[in-house]
Amino acid sequence: MLRPPPDLTISAWADQNRRLSSEASAEPGQWRTSRAEYQRGIMDAISDPSVETVVVMSSAQTGKTETQLCCVGYHIDQDPAPIMVVMPTERDAETWSKDRFSPMARDTPCLQDKIANPKSRDGNNKILHKRFPGGHLTIVGANAPSGLASRPIRLLLCDEVDRYPFSAGAEGDPVNLAKKRTVTFWNRKIVLVSTPTNKGASRIEAAFEESDQRRFWVPCPACGAEQVLTWEQVKWDKAEDGSHRPETARYHCVDCDAPWKDETRWAAISKGRWIAEAPFAGTAGFHLNEIYSPWVRLEAMAKAFLSARAGGDETMKTFVNTSLGETWMESGEAPDWQRLQGLKEDWRAGTVPAGGLFLTAGADVQKDRIEVDVWAWGKGLQSWLVDHIVIEGGPGDPACWQKLSDLLSRTWQHASGTQMTIARLAIDTGYETAAVYAWARQVGFAQVAPVKGLEGFNRASPVTGPTFVDATIAGKRLRRGARLWSVATSTFKAETYRFLRLEPRVESSPADGERFPPGFIHLPGWIDAEWLKQLTAEQLVTVKTKRGFAKLEWQKLRERNEALDCRVYARAAAWILGADRWSEARWEELAAQFAVNDTRDNASVTTQQPTRRAHVRRVARSSYMG
Repeated sequence: MLRPPPDLTISAWADQNRRLSSEASAEPGQWRTSRAEYQRGIMDAISDPSVETVVVMSSAQTGKTETQLCCVGYHIDQDPAPIMVVMPTERDAETWSKDRFSPMARDTPCLQDKIANPKSRDGNNKILHKRFPGGHLTIVGANAPSGLASRPIRLLLCDEVDRYPFSAGAEGDPVNLAKKRTVTFWNRKIVLVSTPTNKGASRIEAAFEESDQRRFWVPCPACGAEQVLTWEQVKWDKAEDGSHRPETARYHCVDCDAPWKDETRWAAISKGRWIAEAPFAGTAGFHLNEIYSPWVRLEAMAKAFLSARAGGDETMKTFVNTSLGETWMESGEAPDWQRLQGLKEDWRAGTVPAGGLFLTAGADVQKDRIEVDVWAWGKGLQSWLVDHIVIEGGPGDPACWQKLSDLLSRTWQHASGTQMTIARLAIDTGYETAAVYAWARQVGFAQVAPVKGLEGFNRASPVTGPTFVDATIAGKRLRRGARLWSVATSTFKAETYRFLRLEPRVESSPADGERFPPGFIHLPGWIDAEWLKQLTAEQLVTVKTKRGFAKLEWQKLRERNEALDCRVYARAAAWILGADRWSEARWEELAAQFAVNDTRDNASVTTQQPTRRAHVRRVARSSYMG
């Protein structure tokens, strides 16, 4: 223990000792860093005593996880220390332990006698906690605050940090919580790894901008010019009919335009080197895209790009994040409210069009009133505004809360004649929080979800919770008296504006396909211009922080924005119910409850009276609503 660690880098240790397992790798056998030469610089930076933090902003399929495994294996074998690996969730932590770490520990000879047999009863080799001579390995989920704050750590590995929740329970940012575990070690190492998400809201992008920003420069086999590989230099041919031929994809040198086939590209990458673009101040940053990967052919990337471009912003964002390793700039332009006037459809207020299969509501608490919008949701998350309700009086008036309670038992008539109730109402807690908690406890949390808006984007989980919070009711403080959901309002605002920009599909006959694309927002003819102005009252802009970094921020174009807030809360309620994760079979079963055989073109309901069968009151209750 007193002997200093050997003069051996992580990449050299991996080349000597690491063996890849058949169930965890497509190329089992002896590890070769030269197979993906760019990994050498990343691993050796972790070995470098002058480097405290390593940041890797990368696409998928570049070997990020294997690099981290080599780091863990090296420290277990050569430089024992307390190690913590943080995954986005506890389930991810268990999967990483079982499917990635355990096979490495089993098949790498130098680790076999240092990790206890998992079948032993001494507790030294549990799924999420493993002991070895001189240290231990703890694997936790970023959503578990107790795991992040339990013990001092010298080596911290944070994987997919952009998928972490905004807060670990009520403890705050999970990355900062984990970093606090390392402060007692003078020789600590912090490794942050992730594919990026949205520009201005990405943890890994912010960390990379604070690093020395290293990029991998590759020499051209033809002219020798060094260059960073970019997607703009990937080209392919088109057929005579104008169709794309992704099988002809190749990389073109930025200097001499020489085409590189996949084999030529891989050979050139093996001769590349990392070059920093900013001064080094203790943090080494690395950026990679999928073009560098020796496991990906350009034909596959070209096909993925063409498919993403055809799928719209949502699929294109996935390509930019996971293939190019770059952040996605949300299009936050507010739609023109006058254009929305021309897209209004005809159905009566308080009635549910045939495509609507369940109802949610969003409630915005103001000083002198509570505004509520009721939305119907259908397959593909199409939505219809069913009702707009203003309850006068404000949170200080008991009668106001009673009217809101009455709204929970009110019914709205579906096109089939069935009476529907609100499946979940999400209410903002930003104003008069105590009064909101008191009301929610009175009516019960089964149908009501108190929500708190958080800044920033979170595509992985726009809604987190519920967390138990203290509530003051009738002057008495109740510990864990309320359940609170946290909502990434930026995500749902950007989604709403993206959906509002969708156009109905032009079709010559119903057989040509669905008229409305997934996510289409149907607006009724009875809403006024003021409501439309409130729905489009904010704009997403890029601002500079005090430290000079870019940040996305929603700013008001108009003073009143209640319609947009209510829409966000109603959308959060649909997420809480699980609508984003329902299978096609669930949607079909839900539709069958209303005798809706074809919801493709049900944009509105007729103004005629329902059939005679509708005189028998039926209330729709779905097992999916909890």
